[in-house]
Amino acid sequence: MNIKFSRHAKRRAKIYGIAESTVTEILASMDLHQGEHEIIKNVEEMACPLKIVVSVESDTVAIITNYPLKKGRKNESAL
Repeated sequence: MNIKFSRHAKRRAKIYGIAESTVTEILASMDLHQGEHEIIKNVEEMACPLKIVVSVESDTVAIITNYPLKKGRKNESAL
């Protein structure tokens, strides 16, 4: 599986202090099919759940954006 970060996703990760390794570990543990997906996971390093939006095409996973959700949001593993 090839994982590519968009420029937007890289900038959001830098702003919010999200390690690329954290995002890749989350994606590696999931079975993603073709199409766009919104993933919400709790991460130990962060106070709020992390939201990752990805687009899957054949063997490539493009990370569109990633950011922490605001407090008070309901935590779901995947939508």
